Amino acid sequence: MASRAAARSFARSAASAARAPIASRVLAAAPRFAARAAAPAVFSSSIQQSRGIKTLNFGGSQEKVYERSDWPKEKLLDYFKNDTIAVLGYGPQGHGQGLNLRDNGLNVIVGVRKDGRSWKKAVAEGWVPGKNLFSIEEAADKGNIVFNLLSDAAQRDLWPTIKPFITPGKTLYFSHGFAITYKDQTHVEAPQGVDVVLCAPKGSGATLRTLFLEGKGLNSSIAVFQDVSGKAHERVVALGVAIGSGYLYETTFEKEVYSDLVGERGILMGAINGLFRAQYDVLRAQGHSPSEAFNETVEEATQSLIPLIGAKGMDWMYANCSVTAQRGALDWHQKFYDASLPVFKDLYESVKNGSETKRALDKNSQADYRESLEVELEEIRASEIWRAGETVRSLRPENNKK
Repeated sequence: MASRAAARSFARSAASAARAPIASRVLAAAPRFAARAAAPAVFSSSIQQSRGIKTLNFGGSQEKVYERSDWPKEKLLDYFKNDTIAVLGYGPQGHGQGLNLRDNGLNVIVGVRKDGRSWKKAVAEGWVPGKNLFSIEEAADKGNIVFNLLSDAAQRDLWPTIKPFITPGKTLYFSHGFAITYKDQTHVEAPQGVDVVLCAPKGSGATLRTLFLEGKGLNSSIAVFQDVSGKAHERVVALGVAIGSGYLYETTFEKEVYSDLVGERGILMGAINGLFRAQYDVLRAQGHSPSEAFNETVEEATQSLIPLIGAKGMDWMYANCSVTAQRGALDWHQKFYDASLPVFKDLYESVKNGSETKRALDKNSQADYRESLEVELEEIRASEIWRAGETVRSLRPENNKK
């Protein structure tokens, strides 16, 4: 119910904005917040352009960001004209980044286990054995920019195989701070004479690829762990654009992996699944039908309210819902904050002290991991909430087109 008023308001706002001149759109973006007299001054001073780098105001803190427009395709092609980018691994990130690099016209090769599942997938997507598809060792040897996009466990297990090919003058690239940060567990250490950089898309490789094909892009974080050439920062910014990032912001290897692991286990995947289940189970226990419980728990969130938050923010979504919904959300959100804050603190500490990564590495290294994972996923798939969801999704108008 709450989403209906918000959706109508959003549609009216979008239609009005489309008809209005640009200057009017800026002033009309949040009319009910007109009392915030300081806003225009903040806006005028929050962006400083210098050599293609923008310093933006993020909630009162100044941060540098780098945009795709700073590196047009012609500039990328010239910058990397003498380079061979070797993408090791063809999982979600290797697949998405490799294809985007290829479509941007860069000289890119892929390294995977010969005749394995990833090899066959790469061949099906146009990579040619002996031309731009090689074994991991061959690709690591041929590339002067080596993307280590293997799984975290594989990075640990295959590092002795890869390390001899990461010779002075090369660039070693990661999309996760895991291997370097937890080197006591992975035994992956930055080789001497090598630039070591990171570009971490804030989403799956599949999403990175899809948005790239749509002319959009995922935001990515970048970091430099070791700068031997003096050009590591410039190079990772260029690489971040080349893989299809929307904008890039700065971090460190350690901060990237801490925030990433907390996010995955927290609100992005673990916490949201737990909250969905808890609310659904309460509604079902009180006699609500599966259809009603799913719609009020998952469907309205994913199809209506979360997109509105993404478009204009939490406050805007609240302001454009019914008064009853507003009051309830504002009164109850603090209780959920208080209940979850200790859990998030425990989660962060487990990530920071390495116990979380040890458990993940141990589990992922088991010979029967894929089989045991399928058992866990089947348990989710077979649960009532997600079986109900399958039926609900099938009834969406876009899924019923003749």
